[in-house]
Amino acid sequence: MAERVTFASSTGPQLAGIIDEPQGEVRGWGLFVHGFTLGKDSPAAARICKQLAAEGIGMLRYDNLGLGDSEGDWGDGSFTVKVADTVLAAELMATRGTPVALVAGHSWGGAAAIAAAPEIPDARAVVTACAPFDPSHAEHHYDDLVDQVLQSGNAVWQVGGKRLNLKRGMVEDVRAADLAHRIPELGLPLLVMHSPTDNTVGIDNASEIFRAARHPRSFVSLEGSDHLLTKPGQAQRAARIISAWAEAYLTRG
Repeated sequence: MAERVTFASSTGPQLAGIIDEPQGEVRGWGLFVHGFTLGKDSPAAARICKQLAAEGIGMLRYDNLGLGDSEGDWGDGSFTVKVADTVLAAELMATRGTPVALVAGHSWGGAAAIAAAPEIPDARAVVTACAPFDPSHAEHHYDDLVDQVLQSGNAVWQVGGKRLNLKRGMVEDVRAADLAHRIPELGLPLLVMHSPTDNTVGIDNASEIFRAARHPRSFVSLEGSDHLLTKPGQAQRAARIISAWAEAYLTRG
């Protein structure tokens, strides 16, 4: 079972989300943050959340600005906006009486999960999957457009079948984003998951995140997985690992 929800972004437009309701005994509630240009229905987000729900952990996943079912212009987003909107998503969950104990994210969303979690009062644990240590790693995907964006203010970026408006403010904000000091100050248990064969965000990123983190910290290799966790069973396996690891940190009921 799933419930569709909406809430206002930190920039104003309405964002669309889905809460995958837990099955059986309710073990706790969480929030999932998707990757840079992906969405709540991407394989990593949807499959991980559905599997966690099947194991008793209800999960909210939502579309960022201008993606999926959400309103707004993707180009008006940024790392700062993504973090702020993740905090607002957690506030929605708290308002409905299902406070977020688990904050998880895939790829760029994993970096946002680390940055947002300290601002979520009920957060007890953080999980990253295939996340970059430096959020500006995303610039590799549109580096041929950067000069045009900085000179003219925007450019159309065609990626994954989408036409996205890449704006100067986003490029500058992404360049300024920094996790190096946030990771050691996280103050929450952290599970880092990454594939050694990830050709999009190399596994060295996981090593840097893990080294910067303080205990309790854990690392699990998602061997055989691609970056997007698209192959059969990959996302579900990641979810089962998260479910087992998070047991000690979940709020029951």
